[in-house]
Amino acid sequence: MATIEKMVRQSISIPSRLAKQVKALAKNQRTSSNRVLVELIETGLESKKEEKRRFFALADQLTTAIDPSERQRIKEEPARLTFGE
Repeated sequence: MATIEKMVRQSISIPSRLAKQVKALAKNQRTSSNRVLVELIETGLESKKEEKRRFFALADQLTTAIDPSERQRIKEEPARLTFGE
C-alpha cells in the first residue's frame, strides 16, 4: 500500500526575477508554479547530498593514495567542488 505524504503549506517570498522564471517554467511544463518550486527544491537537496557523498569519497581516496601527484590531484578536487575553480 502506497503511503501518502502529508503536505505542509509554506509561505515564501522570492525576488520577482525568480518568480518570472518559475512561472515561465510552469507554463512550459504545463504545471503549477508550486509544482515547479517543489521540483527545484528536491533537485537542489539531492544535489547537496551528492556533493557531500562526493566529498567523502574524495576524502577516502586521499587517505589511501600513495603517489604524491595523485594526492595533490585529490586535494584540489574539493576546491573545485566548493569554489568551481
